[in-house]
Amino acid sequence: MLWETARLALRAILRNALRSFLTVLGIVIGVASVIAMVTVGQGSQAQVTADVAKLGTNILMLRPGGRGMAPGPGGGASVARPFDLRMVARLEHGLDEIETAAPVSNGTATVVAGGENYRTQITATDARYLEAANWPLVAGRNFTEAEARSGAAACILGETVRREIFGGLDPIGQSLRLEAMSCKVIGLLAAKGASSFGSDQDDVVLMPIRTFQRRIAGNDDVGTVYIRVADGVATEDAAVAITYLMREIRRIGPEEEDDFDVIDMKQLASMLTQITGVLSGLLAAVAAVSLLVGGIGIMNIMLVSVTERTREIGIRLAVGAQARQVLMQFLVEAIVLSLMGGVLGIVLGLGLAAVAARFMAIPFTPDPAVVLLAFAFSALVGVIFGFFPARAAARLDPIEALRHE
Repeated sequence: MLWETARLALRAILRNALRSFLTVLGIVIGVASVIAMVTVGQGSQAQVTADVAKLGTNILMLRPGGRGMAPGPGGGASVARPFDLRMVARLEHGLDEIETAAPVSNGTATVVAGGENYRTQITATDARYLEAANWPLVAGRNFTEAEARSGAAACILGETVRREIFGGLDPIGQSLRLEAMSCKVIGLLAAKGASSFGSDQDDVVLMPIRTFQRRIAGNDDVGTVYIRVADGVATEDAAVAITYLMREIRRIGPEEEDDFDVIDMKQLASMLTQITGVLSGLLAAVAAVSLLVGGIGIMNIMLVSVTERTREIGIRLAVGAQARQVLMQFLVEAIVLSLMGGVLGIVLGLGLAAVAARFMAIPFTPDPAVVLLAFAFSALVGVIFGFFPARAAARLDPIEALRHE
């Protein structure tokens, strides 16, 4: 009985194929939007987690500038004092909770070699940075202590800079020019790809921080300190110890605010994941509204169908069909329309999510639970919005229906 009802419903739908397609278009768009938004959101969360995992779960970042303060130069009483190398050394040697503390300063410069030039990011640091940032080399070597202390003209290239300047050639041992200084390439960083914010992490040149300070920046400032916490020490405990020592080093009074900020990468990852989840949920909720619009479209077209087929309904009732059988026929027709829209929406949504994931360089992580939920919701839309036209058909008076023209 149910199979026969479904067959009749499918035949009625195919009889007006174009109208049926336009009717389910709202369901298709709604389901596809929800699945695409949620899948892209989950991919973004996975990318954030992966980016933080690359750094490690025991990494802290220390930067000048507390709440209400702006780091770096600029004048005014609220400007935070910059760090220096002496402070970094005292911090590393003064706390057992710290395994490694690497000073970092950043800038930009034009790299020139063999007739090619490229504008890139300069990260000035020392030999401890690769360990603190958990960034391995694929070729060459790290800075030596002598190179770091003397400010030698040595540099390590990111993959993007290597590709742009040297193409397929081996850069190790080659010389290039950074602004007005010559620099020898001693190492090549492993490729990391895009960060959670879309920036290219491989678009970088590493050089000794003393070299950068003397020959490019013209000051002794340290912009950031990457800190690797010792094994067995919680990052929260290390952050507290760093805060106490930094307040002592910076001579901050009991009633004064910190003029530095300790950033826990685990907390940062959690915050970014929560923000991404909330945004994905909001976008999915907005997309779900189109499902309701699609449901209204189904109800509208089913009411039109009841009006067009009034005489047919009257004949069925006159030859002995029960009201519940008529109701079931139109209800199944509405559900079939919704399920067709749900299937098309799932295929379209997963396709859009795959394309977006490839374009945004994030993992494609479809969730079967979300797909099943979207499919079930499309069926529910068919039940809810198909019931009222079906009930109207079942309540028709056979005599009046037979008189209908």
